[in-house]
This record gives sequence, C-alpha cells and structure tokens, in this order.
Amino acid sequence: MLRFVGRRLWEGTLTLAALVTLTFFVMRLAPGGPFSKNRKISPEVLEHIKAAFHLDEPVWQQFARYVWGLLHFDFGPSTRFRDYSVGDLIASGLPYSLTIGFWAIVVAAMVGVALGIAGALRRNTPTDYVAGILGVVGIAVPIFVIGPLFQVVFALKLNWLPVGGSDQGWRSLVMPVLVLSLPNIAYISRLTRGSMIETMRENYVRTARAKGIGARRTLMKHTLKGALLPVIAYLGPSTAGIITGSILIETVFAVPGIGRHFVDAALNRDYPLVMGITLLYGALLIVFNILTDLVRGWLDPRARGNG
Repeated sequence: MLRFVGRRLWEGTLTLAALVTLTFFVMRLAPGGPFSKNRKISPEVLEHIKAAFHLDEPVWQQFARYVWGLLHFDFGPSTRFRDYSVGDLIASGLPYSLTIGFWAIVVAAMVGVALGIAGALRRNTPTDYVAGILGVVGIAVPIFVIGPLFQVVFALKLNWLPVGGSDQGWRSLVMPVLVLSLPNIAYISRLTRGSMIETMRENYVRTARAKGIGARRTLMKHTLKGALLPVIAYLGPSTAGIITGSILIETVFAVPGIGRHFVDAALNRDYPLVMGITLLYGALLIVFNILTDLVRGWLDPRARGNG
C-alpha cells in the first residue's frame, strides 16, 4: 500500500507540473494582458507597471521566476487586487468554499445513498419512482435556476433564511449547501441503485442468503460494501470539484469564496490568481483521488492491484 501511495504521489506531482506549465503558457498566448483595459494611463506608466510585475521579461524567464516562487510556496502578487498576494486571497476565500463544499458532499452522500438503497430494495414501487423522479430533477434542472427559486421561496416568501451573504452563521449556509448538493444527490442515488441491484445478483451475496444469516446482516456486511465502490470512486473528483468549483453558487448567494475570485481573475487576466486557484484545484483533485483509491482498496482488496 505504501508503494501504491508513493507512486500515486509521484504521478500527482508530474500532473501538477504539467498543469502549471500548460496553464501558464496558454494564458500568455491569449491576446491582451492584465492591464490592457487601463486606457487612461500613458505608455510610459504602463511599461513601469509591467516592469513591477516582471511582465516585460521574456516568457521563459517569467515561467522560471514563477516556478521558483512556487518552490518557496509563493504564488506571487495579484495584478487585480492591489496590496494583496494570491496566497492572501486564497486564504480568505477558501474557508467559505471548504465549509459549503464539505457539508454539500456530506448531505449529497447521505441522501443519495439512502435514496439509492431504497430504490434498489423496492424496485418498481412508489418509493423507487419517487427516488427516480428526484434524480431526474436534480440532474436536469441547473443550479442557477434552483438557486434563485430557493431564494424566492425560502427567503422572500417564507422568510426562513437569508437571501445571501455569510454574516448569519449556519443560516447563511443552508440554501447554498442544499442547492450545491442537489445534482450530486441525483448522481449518487442513481449510482447506488444500479450498483445495489448488480451486487445483489452476485454469487457471494446469494451464498450469504442461502446460509440464512438474515436480510439485514446480508445487506450491511456484503451487499452495501460492494455497492458503495462506484459511489466512492465518484466522490473523489466530485468533492474537489464541489469545493473549488461552486462558482455559480457563490455568485448567486454572494458568498466570498474562491469561486468568485476565480471568475474575476479570469475576466481581468489576473495571471497569478488564476494560476494559484488552478493549482489548488489540481492538488485537491489529486489528493481526493488518492484517498478514494485507498478507501476502495480497504473495502475491496482486488482494487489495490499490484501497488
């Protein structure tokens, strides 16, 4: 297992290096720059600003400087937010994104697995149909439609929750967490249902039933353990995506997370901030994928391979 983790960490490091290189040069190939919208400044002042951010250097030298900074955990200064470094901006927004993303994936996993199990155990019954309808609605209706609808119903009409912001504690988290978890509830419920049905047809489950150990014990000890493997494989990349990719949610509910910083940085060509958030997303994706493989290997030794 240690050999497997070491190999995956090495592969993840190479992936991050390729991600940094590709993102850096693709952004430089696009026309314009972080200060191209400043039409009121003179060319001389613009040249001084570029020199301050080392944008007047050759591209290869800029890349070498950026990599050297990364090796010292320095993401550089933001060209959009003056007097703030990229690390400061990520540190200020990441707690909000982590909090919303964590609770969203917890709610999605618990509700999705419960709906999937109910649908698999009661196939072609009203319970199965309700779970299927919820899954279709969660996948088909986009979150930029569900979000404002929740705001109108629960905030403006019923006055149960705040419309947005982050200044009312847990009440400010309820609607963003629910809206962000709905699509993942749909996917997890369908994955769980299909995997449960397939696992219940396996020979080892039939053997457990034939031994007369009881339906509940067969479900908890044999069926559920095998049925959750596809769900765990899905949770790895989806968790990283939820934490760092909740751009629409943070915009609709005015949450000061890193998603809003990423949109603003992309629109204003803030090279260091885009690079920093992209690198953070890549690192989280690799870490969660490794954790997913470890959990799968613990549940099913066949998934460990030769590592």
